[in-house]
Amino acid sequence: MNLRTIGRTPVRVGELGFGAAPLGNLYSAVDDATAGATIEAAWAAGVRHFDTAPHYGLGLSERRLGRALAGRPRDRFTLSTKVGRLLVTNPHPTGSDLAAGGFDVPDTSVRRPDYSRDGVLRSLEASRARLGVDRIDIVYVHDPDEHMDTAVDQAVPALVELREQGVVGAVGVGMNSVPPLLRFVAETDVDVVMVAGRWTLADRSALPLLAACADRGVSAVAAAPFNSGLLSSPSPADGAYFDYRPAPADLLARARALAGVCRRHGTVLPHAAIRFPLRHPVVASVVAGFRTPEEVRSAARWAARDLPSRAWEELEAVVTGEAPEPAAKPSAEPADEQAAEPADEQAGENTAS
Repeated sequence: MNLRTIGRTPVRVGELGFGAAPLGNLYSAVDDATAGATIEAAWAAGVRHFDTAPHYGLGLSERRLGRALAGRPRDRFTLSTKVGRLLVTNPHPTGSDLAAGGFDVPDTSVRRPDYSRDGVLRSLEASRARLGVDRIDIVYVHDPDEHMDTAVDQAVPALVELREQGVVGAVGVGMNSVPPLLRFVAETDVDVVMVAGRWTLADRSALPLLAACADRGVSAVAAAPFNSGLLSSPSPADGAYFDYRPAPADLLARARALAGVCRRHGTVLPHAAIRFPLRHPVVASVVAGFRTPEEVRSAARWAARDLPSRAWEELEAVVTGEAPEPAAKPSAEPADEQAAEPADEQAGENTAS
């Protein structure tokens, strides 16, 4: 799989990143065997970029990922996790984290927001223990929407210190909102931003952010390429979700038109959704969430093969409303046999909550 460099650092990531939020039992449980098999399938498919966070399953995602990667040469994969939520003992457990955090795990811990320097150091030390590694390639400040000043003044500088010490390879911020990410790019020494759901076939609102990144030598990682479901099916159905709500009629109609273009060119809508973010030179990787081996195998096939230029022209015309003349005949490229299942949509959860 092609590798791209993060900012001005030596860290390199594959064009497809494995989002491990579903393996923290996001919304529903995944057994240990399936979690391990999914990571194994990713490795076999050439995926070497893995993203997790303490938030995902109250540490379960990090523990599972650490166990699965323990036998792999450390210099053969890129690992990212996040800071900003400390896991502390829950004084009043209810039995499940589903209501509070959205993960089907026992709520023996709770998340305490902490973007201070001390909180960052404590969070990272706990993550390294759960992952079983002595260094993290990329560390993101996770969803600091309500703690912007502390994150700018303390969290990012603390990570920059660790980067200079070699404990962290690259420093980033992960959010699903563009304006605060623009502030981090302008005011701090970040190497990368992870933007969830804002640079997709259906939502191009991160374009100003990508321009700012280009000016500052900052990379971007595009998460949630399926916009929580709308772009995850070859044939978007009534009731498909966009940003965790039923998609408006106009967006659903546009997604169906995009799917029609893909079919004419011998492929499926999720293929275009995976490849679209990589068309911008600032984007180093697309991170999607996976909970089964087949999901990751499908995405790896799509990530490895671009669409023909004519297909991109027609897809862009659907977005702009300027329909071109149809191609004389469909592309000769074969269609992928396996379409993404709805669980692929969980990429959005990698940074958004």
